[in-house]
Amino acid sequence: MTPPPPTPAPTPPTFLVRHGVMRFIGEFAAPADFCLKRGEAVVLKTDRGIEAGEVLCPATPQAVAALPEPTRGHVLRHVGPDDRKRLADLVGIQKREFAKSEELVREHRLAMKFVDLEHLFGGERVVGYFLSEVRVDFRELVKSMAREFHARIELRQIGVRDEAKLLADYGDCGKPVCCNTHMVVMPPVSMRMAKLQKSTLDPTKISGRCGRLKCCLRFEQDVYEEFLEQLPAVGSRVVTSTGQGRVLAQEILARRVLVEFEDGRRLPVALADVLTRL
Repeated sequence: MTPPPPTPAPTPPTFLVRHGVMRFIGEFAAPADFCLKRGEAVVLKTDRGIEAGEVLCPATPQAVAALPEPTRGHVLRHVGPDDRKRLADLVGIQKREFAKSEELVREHRLAMKFVDLEHLFGGERVVGYFLSEVRVDFRELVKSMAREFHARIELRQIGVRDEAKLLADYGDCGKPVCCNTHMVVMPPVSMRMAKLQKSTLDPTKISGRCGRLKCCLRFEQDVYEEFLEQLPAVGSRVVTSTGQGRVLAQEILARRVLVEFEDGRRLPVALADVLTRL
């Protein structure tokens, strides 16, 4: 009698976990007996080394598909008392290494500004983030940092929006900046969006902590474009429940238009009251 085929091993559960100062999000396999909850701190094995991370949710196909470039790896363990002490110690270590990195930049006379420094939980790698308006040859700086910190050194040039992602805290709305909370990628934002949304064009009022146009303009753009398509165009003639006239202006979010009627009256008209477009 042929023995039954062996039962296949259960597929390990996977979770979306956020890690690193740049707030990478990736899909990480956990041991089958692990029970992970949202917000729980864990120790991970990633392509960069051993890191600490925060569990977001189970890695469903829909959730993974929403990530442009998810990282991969494994959950090693829950963060325990020793791990928490290590994380607390890393705060002081990173401050000292950041100050030393700035000193080394001055010694090498490089046209760059250090923004942040990340010492991985496992100690295998130190990642520095810097701003520069020119191309920088930092090979000698990397050698000096490697001798000083006894770790693999990785330097990454970033832009001003990434600087805000690393350093900014709260926006004008009073809430934590979007780039440092829920945003996965930086969306393109244009002055055309500000004009369509009839925002003030004062750069000081429509710029975020990075000095660029606020990302919330992009978040609301789809709604404005959808409502705009439904409204009669400025200059077109319409028949309404109160008469016939010409559209002078649009109130996009209110979904109504300002109509000048044949008798000279100018009244706001809701989209639902526009009977025909001529």
